[in-house]
Formats: sequence, C-alpha cells, structure tokens
Amino acid sequence: MSQSPGEARHSPRVDALLAEMTLDEKQAQLVGFWVDQGDEVVAPMAGEKKSSTRYDEATAHGIGHLTRVYGTRPVDPADRAAWLWAEQRRLQTETRLGIPALVHEECLTGLAAWKAATFPTPLAWGASFDPELVEEVGRAIGSSMRTLGVHQGLAPVLDVIRDPRWGRVDECIAEDPLLVGRVGTAYVRGLQSEGVHATLKHFVGYSASRAGRNHAPVSAGRREIEDVLLPPFEMAVREGGVRSVMNSYVDIDGVPVTADAHYLTEILRDRWGFDGVVVSDYFAVDFLRTMHRVAADKAEAARLALTAGLDVELPSPDAYLTLAAQVRDGRLSEAHLDRAVARVLSQKEELGLLDADFTSPPSDIDLDPAEHRELARRLAEESVVLLSNDGVLPLEGSAPSKIAVIGPNADSADALMGCYSFVNHVLAHHPGTPAGIALPTVVDAVRDEFPLAEVTTTLGCDVEGADRSGIPDAVAAARAADLAIVVVGDRAGLFGRGTVGEGNDVEDLGLPGVQRELVESIVATGTPVVLIAMTGRPYELDWALPERAGATGTMVGLGAVNAPASATVPASAPAASPQRPAAVVQTFFPGEEGAPALAALLSGRVVPSGRLPVSLPRSAGAQPYSYLHAVLGGRTDVTSADPTPVRPFGFGLSYTTFTHEGLTAPASVAAGETLHASVRVRNTGAVAATDVVQLYAHDEVASVARPVAQLLGFRRVALLPGAEAVVRFEVPIDRLAFTGLDGVKRVEPGTIRLWVGGACDEEETVARFEIV
Repeated sequence: MSQSPGEARHSPRVDALLAEMTLDEKQAQLVGFWVDQGDEVVAPMAGEKKSSTRYDEATAHGIGHLTRVYGTRPVDPADRAAWLWAEQRRLQTETRLGIPALVHEECLTGLAAWKAATFPTPLAWGASFDPELVEEVGRAIGSSMRTLGVHQGLAPVLDVIRDPRWGRVDECIAEDPLLVGRVGTAYVRGLQSEGVHATLKHFVGYSASRAGRNHAPVSAGRREIEDVLLPPFEMAVREGGVRSVMNSYVDIDGVPVTADAHYLTEILRDRWGFDGVVVSDYFAVDFLRTMHRVAADKAEAARLALTAGLDVELPSPDAYLTLAAQVRDGRLSEAHLDRAVARVLSQKEELGLLDADFTSPPSDIDLDPAEHRELARRLAEESVVLLSNDGVLPLEGSAPSKIAVIGPNADSADALMGCYSFVNHVLAHHPGTPAGIALPTVVDAVRDEFPLAEVTTTLGCDVEGADRSGIPDAVAAARAADLAIVVVGDRAGLFGRGTVGEGNDVEDLGLPGVQRELVESIVATGTPVVLIAMTGRPYELDWALPERAGATGTMVGLGAVNAPASATVPASAPAASPQRPAAVVQTFFPGEEGAPALAALLSGRVVPSGRLPVSLPRSAGAQPYSYLHAVLGGRTDVTSADPTPVRPFGFGLSYTTFTHEGLTAPASVAAGETLHASVRVRNTGAVAATDVVQLYAHDEVASVARPVAQLLGFRRVALLPGAEAVVRFEVPIDRLAFTGLDGVKRVEPGTIRLWVGGACDEEETVARFEIV
C-alpha cells in the first residue's frame, strides 16, 4: 500500500509498537468509549446507540479515546481528574502495551464542563471580525483542557453558512469562507498552542444540506464545494497545522462523506498534505448502514469508512469492533488497519501520552478565572451588532429614570449561551443543578449599569408557544417606564429542545412564538423601545427596522439586472416610524459576560463595533441566500421574488461615523503575486470607536459566473474622534482563484473591481486593477 503524500513518516517508536501489536490491540486503538453515556440526548440517536460493550471488555486491550469524561454530566472537576488519572494509570499498568487513552471533549463555546467559562458562540466570533482575540480565547480554553488531562477538542466548526434555517447556524462563524477560515484558523492556533489538538468540523458540506434540514442530502456543485465550502478547511490545514478532522454526516451527490475517499484521502491528505487523524462524528460509521443504506451490516460500514480514510470511530465501540475479524477472514487488508493505528499512535506520541506521568492529578482547579471572564467580556462587546438607532442610544448622559426590561430572554441566563454550552447541552438534563459560574442576566446587568434608575421586569411571553397572557402586563410596564428594553430571540437546545441548535431546523424565520406580537404591542405604547435580539441565527426583522440609507454598489448595481426604479435604495433614511423600535441590537449568544457587555453598549461605555457575519434575511422563502451570489442570484426584473437581505453581510452601525477614501491599487498584478492596496479611514464623529475596514472585489468578466462581491480582507482599526489612518492590505492574488470550466482551480487574467465600504454593498471608494 503506497504512502499518501500527506502521510507523516512514523517514528521508530511508533513502528516498534505497531509491529508488536495484535489485531485486537490495533482495533482497540481505533475506538472510543463513552464511560458516562446515560439517558441524556447529547448526540443524534444517542439513546438508541448505547454501546452494549462493557467498559472492562472495551479496555482489555487498551483504548483509543475516552469520550467526554467531564462533559456528559455535572462532575466536580477535581474529583473527576482524580478518577481520570487513576484510570490512565490502570491502562498503563494493566494492559499489555500500557498505552494511555486520548481524552476528547467539546469546546465550541469553551470547555463543555461543569464550572468552566462559557464564551460567546462562534457566530459571535464571526461578528467580531477579530481573529487575534479569538486566538486568545482558544488559548484560554486550551489551558483549561490541558489542566484536566484533555488532549483533543471537537472544535472549531468551519461549515460556511448557506441557509439560516439550519439549526446549527450558531455553531458556525460566517457565510464567507475567508472570514470563516481566518477566524477558525486563529482558534486552532490558540487551542493547539496549549498542547490540545483541535478538530475541524464538519468535513465537508454539512451546512449545505437541502432546505437547511439536518443530515439532509447535499446537492452542491463542484464549484460551490471547491470555492466556498473547502477553503476554510484548507486554510486551517495548511496555515493552522490542525491535527484532527471530523467527517460530515451528509451525503454529497449520493455518496456519504463518511465513506468518501475523494474527500477524506484525495483532497485532505494527497492534495493538502494533512498528516493528522480523522475521527468520526458520533455514530457516523454505523449511519452508513442505518441511515444512508450503503452498507448491509456493521462490518461493511466499518470497511467502507476505514478504507476511505476515517481512522477512529467515536464515541464508543461499534462498527469498528468488526475490523480485526475482517482482517482475519481476508475481507480487509491489514495495511488499512495499520495505517489508521499508526496515525493514532503518532498522535498520542505527539501529545506526550506515551510517556505521561499520571501520579499527581490536579487538585486546585479554577476553570472560570478572571482572565477568562475578561476575554469573554471583550469578545462579547466586539460581537454586538447595532442594526438601527434613531439617536436613543447611547443612554449616557440621558439615562432614563424608569427602565422596563421585558421579554423572554431579559432575565434568562440560559438565553446567553449556545447549543454546545455546558448549561444548555448538559445541565438541561439536570434541573436544579447550579451552573457553577456567574451568569448575570440582562436585567442584572442593566441594574448594575444604571444604579440610579428604577428597573422593572416582566416576561411578556415565552420564547416558544402561543401564550399571550403576559403581554398586557408587559404593555403596562412599558407605559410606566421612560424606556423599554425588550429582549427576544432563541433558546438553544438539541433535537426539539429549544428553537435553535442541533436538530432544531425551521421552516419559518420569524421570531419564535408570539415574540413579534409582544414587541409590536410595546412599541405601540409610544415608550421608546430598544429591541435586543439574542439569537443563534439571523431572523426576519424587516418589520422592526427602518429603510436602510443608500447602499450604492454591488447589490443594487452589479447585483441587479435592469432593476426597476422602485428597487433603488433611498439616499437617506426616513424618520423613525412610531411603529418601530427606536434601536435594534443583534447579539448572537454572547456567553457568560454577554449581559454586562450589552448593558455597557446601551450606556455608551462601549461603542458597538460588531458586523453581521451573515446576511439578515428578508424571508424564509428567499433562502438559501448568500452575499456571494452571482448577478442572477440577486434582485432583478426577471422575477418578482426579492432575495435582498434587510441588512447585508458586513453591516453594523456605530455611535460615530467613518469615511473611507482614496483606495489605491497597482495597475496590474501578476498571478501568483500579492496585491498591495491601501485606503484612508477617518473617524468623522465625536466618539472614539473601532471601525471594521472591509475590502471587497468583483471579477468583472470571467469564464464562469462569479459573485457580485467577495471579501478579500478586513481589519479592525481604533480611531479617536477626528483621527484618520491608512489601512494597508496585502492580498495573495490566489484569493481570487476559482474553479474554471476544466475543473481546475486557477487565477484568470482580467479586470478586478475593488471597493471599501461599511458593508459588502457599500462602494465608498473604488479602484480597479488587472490580473496579468
């Protein structure tokens, strides 16, 4: 069996171990064991897929992974660490080869363990446009994991958002592959700098399932896969040096990724040079039999997955328990088994597991130290997006004396956190168990931020359901107040437990339940309303937002074909309607410090700098939609349907204004070289603030239809009032490469239009250059 170009040469120690191992010992290294798996539904079909293998049987010849030792139920970290250290010593002393287990955990919004810090959800990472801060967050999470003896984290999710109806949108970073790649790769670097291997999820195509339905088939064409879905993974492999990858559950054009050598070997290893370990998403191997129906039995499912390049079956022993027998009876080449085992042993050697000393477990453990909360606060502050503001914000200097904080998410700690946070993922199954970390709600934070104000609160309605009985009390509270802060949105959960999260896909993008009715009833009182949408996906909020002031470029110009006059965006925003909130704030599950961050933004202590990482949809019927659409994917006069988003990718207001002028670029740049562009940015308002400078491009004539706008670079720039700065971009020209008619990805010669503005469709300053 020839060695793949991406295959690392194994160390002499790994070769020696491999030569000594029996088939049963090899097989044991390719499975995990979920020691604590109970009745909690924390993975698809977890209840139906409980392993029938006892733990002592599974570990008789060693074990590859221990699954979610800390993250399956609330366990005291120090007590659990003592158990884990003892168990690792047992594996060292009571199995023939003495190889410890690799321990993996979820770490999407922080280490998913009791009493651990909970950071903003990845969609908030994207809204921050701040890879450097996300890298710091990854480093903090990695330090907690390493302290507890955890070696591998099942994050980040690099699925590019294609349809907001999909339940797992809050786990994703953005709808743009460059933003996903840069932010996700930064997280990989941070986590792995602490000696914890990151795992890219979900390779590949998961987010492109039909109609946004979880696990649904994917019908993406080659160019969508090559030019949109694959690039973030490639960046994390080539630039981030990621050490682990997890497969996608879906089938692409009828072929399940779990058993597709084209992706797991030809692209991942042969093309990109990945030499780490591929692990299965939970139960994915047997899904080849039970869901995809491409395998007659577990043995065939195991054989298909292993030969395609999937090394380790998680979470527990199942289909891969047939591997040794298949080698013995000749159905499977031992070379395929050896290839996967060598990768696992190399990973354990790289992590120091083969020489680890498990005599002294940690005892003084703090998983939510002050520095972690500070990072959580900074990321939450940077990720809040101001969607509209008639001048009511900031409240500094004119703070109302009576504030009513209303809504189903106003006084809820759960509402601050995403699906894979420990509170929503695990503690939901353990009612009465405290979170173990401080989780101030929006009501708490408003009271702290405005100590002189009289703050009242009422629910109004639940996140879900049709119960309107609380709306009259909410209306009365608003009438008695000088300002109403209405906090609406989602409740994250899994498989029907919540409004967003894994398995919680939707057909409608209206706010769940009767929340819109609640907001409109309060607005009708005449009391100024600040609406806070605390969600895991973008919702239809056109009814709450005024017409947007004049975007003048890609979506109206390049993005429209003979658009009717009525499609023109007004040159200036109309006066605020009394039937709309005075301000609308979007936050994506901002984590444990999210409420103080929001309160600080309301007061003006923090100036909003978040930008939309995903288009704010006009309707569910316009989906799937992406700002990366070709000309005919936008608004035209050849269809009466209007897919234009209410607020576009990259949009976000501030308490000041910025101008972007003097974009420069060379006349020509050769393929394979770097584009050097610069733009002058000025803070033209009276408040110190941070701008997110965004550089976009459009290939004016190409051999295939190209997006009307494509993000080439971005930079956060802090400026004092009246100050200006020249922002320079260095863009590899291959960022403009695409898959041509012959199926080869390359850069084509031609004219490129560049612009900088406050969002993808704002062409404040424009330049052109030629690729030669």
